[in-house]
Parts: sequence; C-alpha cells; structure tokens
Amino acid sequence: MHKKINDTIDYIDERKQPFKVRILNTVANSILQGQLIIDEAAFVKRFPSESGYRMFLIDAPSNAVSQVSATLSRAMQDVGLELTPAAQRLAQFNAVQNTYLGTFQVLGGLGLLLGSVGLGIVVVRNVLERRGELAVLLAVGFRARLVGRLVLLEHGALLALGLALGIAAAVVAVLPALLSPAAQLPYASLAVTLGAVLTNGALWTWVATRAALRGDLLAALRNE
Repeated sequence: MHKKINDTIDYIDERKQPFKVRILNTVANSILQGQLIIDEAAFVKRFPSESGYRMFLIDAPSNAVSQVSATLSRAMQDVGLELTPAAQRLAQFNAVQNTYLGTFQVLGGLGLLLGSVGLGIVVVRNVLERRGELAVLLAVGFRARLVGRLVLLEHGALLALGLALGIAAAVVAVLPALLSPAAQLPYASLAVTLGAVLTNGALWTWVATRAALRGDLLAALRNE
C-alpha cells in the first residue's frame, strides 16, 4: 500500500459514500500482512449487507496441526474450507525476498571463488619474497616436502580463519531472519557453496605453493 502510520486511505461504502480509513499501527512479518484489520462494528456500519466470515485464524498445538487440519477439512468440505499453515503462508509472502537472497548467494559464492584465486596469487608472491628464508631452512637440513607442508599449513590456516570470520559476520547480519518463525535456510546450497570455496582456496594455495617452491632455492640463498 506504500502507506505509513497515520496515513489515510480513501474508500467508498456500499451506499456509494466516501470515507477515510486511518492507519493506526502495522504488523511486521505476519500472516496478516497486506490486510486491513478494522473493528467489526465499524465495518458492519459501512457494509451492513455483508455477513459471515471468510477467514478463520485457528490456534492449534504444534504437535496436533495435521490432526486438526484433517478433522476440519473433512467436517467442512461442503463449504470449501481451505487450510494453510501459518509457516507456509509466511513462506509464500517471503518468496520474492528468498529469490533475491538466493541470487545474492550465488553472486556472493562466485565472488568468494574469485577471491580464492586471488589468494593463490598472494601466496605465490609471498613465497617468492621469502625464497631466501625457505632456502635457509633447506640449508640447515629441512626437506623440501616439509618446507612445502609448512607453507601450506600457514596459508591454509589463513584461509580457514578468513572463511570462519566471513561465516560469523554473515550469521550476525542475517540473525533477525534466522529468528523468524518462517525462516527456511537453504542449508544444502550453503554447505555446497562453502565447501566449494574451501576446496577451491585450498587447491589454489597448493598450486601456488608448488609453483613458488620450484627451482633451486639454494641459488636464492646465494643471491642473498
């Protein structure tokens, strides 16, 4: 409706008389969103020919929703009763928002994958700048395989720490949505995205380490 509190909406009653409805409050993230809730007496005054009710709010225990739904549907099937769980209705309202979130998740995952490639470039530069230090380790008796493992562990820890900090920041950002009763997180796609980022980052770190440790490191020590 694009309205705020204390704004008015113009209506015409069944006698073709115009009147205004003032918005006194709003209900956020509710199954009643998009609906106007007014006093029954005020409604009957403007629309006296309207009778009966078209919608019911049924409060049922969470462990008996299916049983209550089946009983009511069977008892009132002649009047066309249609029951919709509150969580499902909220999910329908949030479908557009969830589509945007899914799109941004894909774009964010792509950005993380590209960032992991940048991590590989940083590893190559870092190791190339430390070739003299690594050559000293080889000169005092460290094996090349052990030196490579040390470099992998060092940068792998940075990758894991960065991923953990990113997850923590994301949880804080979406915490209000997580606390919503209708929250339905795509755990499978999130796990796949994070796993792909971790695997891709580890792969590029390994490739960069192997490429940087190639050649004669002792020659680099002589140049030092």
